[in-house]
Amino acid sequence: MRRRNYGFERRRRDDLRRAKQEQKRQRRAERAASGAVGPEMGEAQDTGARPDVWEWFSASRGRTLQSPAGTRPPSDPPDDWILLTDVDEPEAPDAEA
Repeated sequence: MRRRNYGFERRRRDDLRRAKQEQKRQRRAERAASGAVGPEMGEAQDTGARPDVWEWFSASRGRTLQSPAGTRPPSDPPDDWILLTDVDEPEAPDAEA
C-alpha cells in the first residue's frame, strides 16, 4: 500500500481553497464597483388563469379543471370543487347551485 504525503496534500488543498476564495472576492469587488448586485433574474411571469377562465380544484379527484367564467364544473358526486380563481363578490358562484 502506498503511503501518502499528507502534509503536501493538505497544503495543496488549502492553496486551492484560498485561490477559490480570492476569485470570489474579486468577482464581488467587480460587481460592487459596477453597481450590479447579482445575476439577472428576468421579469416575473404571469402564472394565473386567463381572465375569461375560472380554475377549480377537486381534492377527491386530485386535479384542477378550467371552465368558462361564471360556470361550475359538472357536479358528479362528490361535488367538492373549490374555486381557485380570485373573483369579485357579485361574480362568485353560489354554494347552493
